Amino acid sequence: MKTSENKSVIGRRNVLKILGLSSAALFTGILGDIPSAQAKEMGGIKKPLVPSGRSRVAFTTGTDRRAMIAEVMTPFEKQIRNGMKGKQLIIKPNMVSTITPLCATHVDALRGLLEFVKPLYHGQIIIAEATAGNGDSTPGFKNYGFLDLQKEFDIKFVDINLTSGSPVWILDRDLHPKKIQISSMFVDPHNYFISISRLKTHNSVVMTGGTKNMVMAAPLNIPEVNGSQRVNYKREMHSGGSRWLHYNMFLVAQKVRPNFTVIDGVEGMQGNGPISGFAVDHRIALAGDDVLAIDSLCAKLMGIPLEDIGYLGYCADNGLGIIDREKIDIIGGKDPDKFVIPYKLSDNIATQLQWKGPLNPPK
Repeated sequence: MKTSENKSVIGRRNVLKILGLSSAALFTGILGDIPSAQAKEMGGIKKPLVPSGRSRVAFTTGTDRRAMIAEVMTPFEKQIRNGMKGKQLIIKPNMVSTITPLCATHVDALRGLLEFVKPLYHGQIIIAEATAGNGDSTPGFKNYGFLDLQKEFDIKFVDINLTSGSPVWILDRDLHPKKIQISSMFVDPHNYFISISRLKTHNSVVMTGGTKNMVMAAPLNIPEVNGSQRVNYKREMHSGGSRWLHYNMFLVAQKVRPNFTVIDGVEGMQGNGPISGFAVDHRIALAGDDVLAIDSLCAKLMGIPLEDIGYLGYCADNGLGIIDREKIDIIGGKDPDKFVIPYKLSDNIATQLQWKGPLNPPK
């Protein structure tokens, strides 16, 4: 798949056309009438370093998760070590459900990551996740064998849904600006995040990789505690359907992206992901510091046209990373083009892709 500066996957003009917004609105906080303080919250005051010019992605194949993860992380060892200095290391696995192993990061992948960073980082490591279910992530840590890792490593587990909140602005189904709360962990500059997830199809935004693993964990899904009212800001992200979920993910991604991304693709999920799909024996792994470059390669490896994934195009067009294959250097002796497996997409894919067309005119 080739893109270029002149023919970007989703160019700025196309974004404006699809959204029906003026260019002034896009650059002054999405909607022109938003007060300046709110516009700053929407625009993302904290922006992690974005690679310039080119991105590097390490790629390998095999079946030994631990060895493969070490292989794809090794080229970035110095960078990771320096990035973690003076910061709290937080590993963000993927666990959208607490009872479906295929939807979650495999424990051996997590173990492989911990083995790699152990000699590089001497503090206690946090493993943090926020399930999309009832808001209680604790059962998943146990069900997927994560708790057993405490016997080998100095780690503690944090349910992101129970952390303090920080405001961001998204759009609701009526295109009104709406303030939601994301976990303050994600916007704290003293934290260093490593995302580790697997390749999965998705029932709203086509596919999920490193970007979605971070962005959709950030909105708090606060469970009911002692009769308190449950609050689910993840649901607010979805309120306008696929079109606005792509765009809302872009808004949140301006603040929330991993410092480093690892993809365990030994076994992927296809079909009705991110929970109800079935396995793909893919036998690949990727890693790098540009999550958009990683996700763009994931899409290619899954046989998914990059232009179908709106949030990646929006983010790339706004300088949050690189998705142009010609500007991504592959580290390792394997050619990703030779390991493409077309994943079966969600049964509702035709409905999902309606985001690419115009808004329905009022009757």
